[in-house]
Amino acid sequence: MRILFWHVHGSWATAFVQGAHDYLVPVVPGRGPDGRGRARTYPWPASVREVPADRLVGEDFDVVVLQRPHEIELAHRWTGRRPGRDVPAVYVEHNTPAGDVPRTRHPLADRDDIPLVHVTHFNALFWDSGRAPVHVIEHGVVDPGHHYTGELPRAGVVVNEPIRRTRVAGTDLLPAFAATVPLDVFGMGVTGLPSHLATPPGRITVHEDLPQAAMHAELARRRVYLHPYRWTSLGLSLIEAMLLGLPVVALATTEAVEAVPPGAGVLSTNPATLRTALETFTGDLAHAHHTGRQARTAALSRYGLKRFLADWDDLLTSLR
Repeated sequence: MRILFWHVHGSWATAFVQGAHDYLVPVVPGRGPDGRGRARTYPWPASVREVPADRLVGEDFDVVVLQRPHEIELAHRWTGRRPGRDVPAVYVEHNTPAGDVPRTRHPLADRDDIPLVHVTHFNALFWDSGRAPVHVIEHGVVDPGHHYTGELPRAGVVVNEPIRRTRVAGTDLLPAFAATVPLDVFGMGVTGLPSHLATPPGRITVHEDLPQAAMHAELARRRVYLHPYRWTSLGLSLIEAMLLGLPVVALATTEAVEAVPPGAGVLSTNPATLRTALETFTGDLAHAHHTGRQARTAALSRYGLKRFLADWDDLLTSLR
């Protein structure tokens, strides 16, 4: 099958392109958000091919995988084919609803010609999906391997654009956590975070946009993983940290309560409980190792790549 999709979410796309298909990703001059092409910091197979947006009209493909509302119009304009009408399409909803959450209606809620795929059961529960055909295909994650050493008594955090995302990402909580254990923050747009939060020198260290493999290697050296997000679908960095073998400490919000079972880490809505957990793990490497092994087992069981790809194959085959 030939699949057209946009490079929007690097971690999700990295798992998605591991299937037995050919993948076409649009590319535009400057590689802006509507045409990033192939990933630069994630390893993608040769089955992913860049196609300039102005040449998509001549490309043959079997299905378009949409991830943002405006891609419906983009696909029509760039390919000459209307998603859901001239070509089969599915829409992947990566995000939790925003605004007046209990009443947030999905952009596809008034259509029944494009199946809506939620990546978590939490998302399916909280979005008003209207009459759109709804499926849930939980995340799959490429296993980076069990590389945990925990040699550094510090907490690792992965967050993109923490200054802009503030309360959504739990950025405002970081100074209190950093007062308990030093933090290493990885991601895009993390430069300037310590000065923005006015934390004492050395309490928060940032690592700007490392390639995925390098980030995993560094993360595995940290004693514990901290997931401070208040409102996110399910940060795949949490699953990646579990697969690496890190124990995790996370806010008990959204899908994290399903992703982290008892024994794999500590979940709570009480920041004091989370700070105590960080202190406990950084002070006891043997306990951290034991908990991290359970975290890895749980992540492999629920978020394995084989199940994820099989679920997608079943859905895509049903569209033909």
